Amino acid sequence: MKYFPFWVGLFIFSLQAVSQQSTEIYLIDVTKNADTIRLSAPLNISNNEGYDNQPSFFDNETILFSSTRNNQTDIALYDIAKGTTTWISNTTQGSEYSPLKIPKKEAVSAIRLDSNGLQRLYQYDVQTGISKELLKDLKVGYHVWYNDHIIVCTVLVENRMDLVVANLQEGTTNTVQKNVGRSLHTIPGTNLISYISKQNKTLEIKSLNPVSGATKTINYIWNGREDMAWLSQNTIISSTDRIIAQVKADTTGIWDLFHQFGPLELHNMTRIAVSPDQKKLALVAEPAPAKIVQKQVESYNERDLDAFVNCYSEAVVVRNFPADTLYVGHEKMRKKYSNLSPDKKGYTVEVVKRITIGNKVIDQERVTGNGKIKMQVALYEVINGTISSMTFIFKDTNVSNPETIVQQQLDAYNARDIDGFLKTYSEDIGVYNFPEDIRTQGQKDMRKGYGNYFKNTPDLHADIKNRIVIGNIVIDEEFVTANGNTFSAVAIYEVENEKISNVTFVR
Repeated sequence: MKYFPFWVGLFIFSLQAVSQQSTEIYLIDVTKNADTIRLSAPLNISNNEGYDNQPSFFDNETILFSSTRNNQTDIALYDIAKGTTTWISNTTQGSEYSPLKIPKKEAVSAIRLDSNGLQRLYQYDVQTGISKELLKDLKVGYHVWYNDHIIVCTVLVENRMDLVVANLQEGTTNTVQKNVGRSLHTIPGTNLISYISKQNKTLEIKSLNPVSGATKTINYIWNGREDMAWLSQNTIISSTDRIIAQVKADTTGIWDLFHQFGPLELHNMTRIAVSPDQKKLALVAEPAPAKIVQKQVESYNERDLDAFVNCYSEAVVVRNFPADTLYVGHEKMRKKYSNLSPDKKGYTVEVVKRITIGNKVIDQERVTGNGKIKMQVALYEVINGTISSMTFIFKDTNVSNPETIVQQQLDAYNARDIDGFLKTYSEDIGVYNFPEDIRTQGQKDMRKGYGNYFKNTPDLHADIKNRIVIGNIVIDEEFVTANGNTFSAVAIYEVENEKISNVTFVR
């Protein structure tokens, strides 16, 4: 099975069940021309602190999703034309998830998780919110409507989910397959449902005729991503980080790039839904890390202490590079920045350069105040919509032109000259993953790893996209080509005695 070239062999993605993440729902217009498909800029339609997830289209003009309010999760209905949200449910003793329109009814079905732990599928009247239980004695995880009385659902059994077809008119349930994934969809233009089979080592996208029980392999999922949707009868899309990929219903397993969002648009995309007319997408994503970091910079300059602190997680870790912890948590941060007030003069921060990679943002900052100007670097890590750690790099050590030696090692790297490459490093060179996870120690280990890499990668080349220099430290954002693939990487080089003494990779 092949994957599209932006990601082959570079990253392995795994899905983890994370409840109540700080996510948002984004609406995107899809414009189809003769040979191209264009996507509009994402519009945040939930704008809600906390959990907003599991969107589905009620029709072409309205979107259902689960949204947190008053310490519970209810069913929200967003009117696209009006830009307004109304609430269908208000279950004080529980919460609703995975809302879907019920065919031929002005009603919605949703998984209800009660405060006592009971998990069942319910129906909710759109106008009144009155609810009733649909499937008794089944712990439903996910579901899709085949018609107005047949439901295909995943049912939690022991430590797995099984695929069950339930007929409400006949009062019957039939287990079609054991061990399936969470993604269930109607296939446009057919009388079939798609589901994800986990029976084999390679996870398959399969079709099901709920009446006959016939199944067929359609294709294979992308890098473990269960979140998918049908863009058309023959095209499946799936998302990860800032990328949407596509595959045809042809069993080849070849996924191609469909769209890549910019670093200021979306981050860590998961669920995806397509409108019935295939002209709109609804995506679940976290706010872009760079946006969150920029918000805290602006809050600092506006001297708004509450807004500034709220950009950080409750247990934020603040440290000096690489891992010297200064303090932890909101309370200590408030004390540290207690002078932030509109009535008090203070420092201002200007971002001179910014590097974004994954959920990390590295800012070179000019700090001005009290008649002085100083430069610093801050490395921010963003998780679940807030800054979980902030690592400062100050100009503590002066080194004569440290980027000269860093550039020499880059030139040797591009020439695949292992001797010239190692010549730029100290004998006891330490190579780390941020913040201090040791990868290799000493030139012997580096020679072995990079020697084989240079030998077996004839197209190896790295271009500098961005470079920050502060004291004896050089931070490079690199665009790397290797074995026909391209990817971004960030390396922090520490230079001592005209040699690179440590390298820390930020991923």
